[in-house]
Amino acid sequence: MAKIYYDKDADLEVLKQKRVAIIGYGIQGRAQGLNLRDSGIDVVVSELKDTPNYEQAVKDGFNPLPAPEATKQADVIQILTQDHVQALVYNKSIAPNLKKGNSLVFSHGFNIRFKQIVPPDDVDVFMVAPKSPGALVRRMYEEGKGVPCLVAIYQDTTGKALDVALSYARAIGGTRAGVIETTFAEETETDLFGEQAVLCGGVTELIKAGFDTLIEAGYQPEIAYFECLHELKLITDLIYQYGMEGMRNRVSDTAEYGDYTRGKRIINKRTRKEMKNILKEITSGKFAKEWIDENKKGCINFNKMREADKEHKIEEVGKSLRSLMPWME
Repeated sequence: MAKIYYDKDADLEVLKQKRVAIIGYGIQGRAQGLNLRDSGIDVVVSELKDTPNYEQAVKDGFNPLPAPEATKQADVIQILTQDHVQALVYNKSIAPNLKKGNSLVFSHGFNIRFKQIVPPDDVDVFMVAPKSPGALVRRMYEEGKGVPCLVAIYQDTTGKALDVALSYARAIGGTRAGVIETTFAEETETDLFGEQAVLCGGVTELIKAGFDTLIEAGYQPEIAYFECLHELKLITDLIYQYGMEGMRNRVSDTAEYGDYTRGKRIINKRTRKEMKNILKEITSGKFAKEWIDENKKGCINFNKMREADKEHKIEEVGKSLRSLMPWME
């Protein structure tokens, strides 16, 4: 069983003795920065001038600094820029300004796991990763609650990395819900696999395949959209709140019987074999190399795929139908 930490295991005073720099004031950076500040932590933020994120930071009462200056001023440096730019920001702006005993923090392990960032031996390196979008991290904190987080120690130079990590997790509200101990490798590999095989890649392809099957059989696109995309939220909400058994207890017996008898024909041995192949591509570093190379080449293939998917019939039908749903706004 995984080790789980709560408020009682984390001392907020540990982080109150340090200054934290948030590098990147996007959705997650804003949430963590505000939560830290509201917990009494000394926080500086870094963001590019003349950007919406910079303006938001100013509106929130921060005075955004360039990344090199924020790093120089801080003891704990949390890198919350996008994965594919983290190494560039680190090498150019952070690494030259790190001091012995600093803590380097991540909320996703991609760049450490695949050695795009190689930290010096004299700093602590840890991860505190909220398992939710930044907006929910902030909202739960404001409501006196929190979202579960992951914590991982990659490098413990000072012997106090876990103490600082748990203090950080408490300051953003994570220990209110529970902080699960993991490793950089486990977090990164499972996160990428979930995105590719289930949450994004798997789900979107399943939706499109179902939609296309009904359209090709002569059914109306609007009906196909409701059955294969719109109603998915009803089911995922039930699974999210009650688990799979709880969902099945709340749908019709007809739907439950169809689930048991037909689901395995869709997710079959061939599908499971391909999932294992995808996982191997992740753990071997093949996917990471592919994604890094794609960015170096200007994301040509990525942008082509993005534009091609925008042309799928389901997008046209969806825009039309969502305009009839005022509650979506």
